[in-house]
Amino acid sequence: MAGTASPSTPTTESSPGGELDARYGRSTGRRKRSRLLVLGAAIVFVALFAAWVVWGGLDGTTADIDVRDTGYVLTDSTATVRFEITMDPGTAATCAVQALDDSFEIIGWKIVEIPASTERTRGFVETVRTVIRPNTGLIYRCWLA
Repeated sequence: MAGTASPSTPTTESSPGGELDARYGRSTGRRKRSRLLVLGAAIVFVALFAAWVVWGGLDGTTADIDVRDTGYVLTDSTATVRFEITMDPGTAATCAVQALDDSFEIIGWKIVEIPASTERTRGFVETVRTVIRPNTGLIYRCWLA
């Protein structure tokens, strides 16, 4: 059989380029594993992103509340705070009203329950007792009840 060519195909290790590919980790099996790894990471990323979008933005169940100070009146021992609160009708809230001195330290504090109403925006006036003359009165924070 000296004159006939063998029908075998060259293997990866027998060809000159194949030996270098095997030596430096560029085999076909490694390429397949790399592709599968990248595809798997992309699928995980897309799934996490979709879950985040649904959780954070598309559920539509988040209620909103907005509070705005409209003024205050001060005496030697009180701060009367005027404010507007805007929230969905039928929603109750709780607000913290505070009075501050010249050093911006809290010298009076009051928690106010805001009942549910059919109106979206309502105005309120609350008086906070203080231990010394206040410098300002304001809403610290409101949250849904």
